[in-house]
Amino acid sequence: MDDLFAPSHLIIIAIIALLVFGPGKLPELGAGLGKAIREFKASMSGITGAVDEVKTSVTTSVMSPPAEPQAQPAKPQAEEPRDTSTGPAA
Repeated sequence: MDDLFAPSHLIIIAIIALLVFGPGKLPELGAGLGKAIREFKASMSGITGAVDEVKTSVTTSVMSPPAEPQAQPAKPQAEEPRDTSTGPAA
């Protein structure tokens, strides 16, 4: 058995499938299998697209220069305490 998908093997598999499922059921099985494969490909392309999007965003954020810090409003300086005594200064 060098190759599992040799033409002679595929013919034998097709004959066995025809005997097991019958000629009426095979088109339904083929349609279901085709639909499953299409859905699988669509989901894989969606996942691949999401991964590519994440890679792009990570690469962009890593490779972009750092943002300049925003100017913060100046804090008012504390006033020096005043002498509130009413008497003459000594």
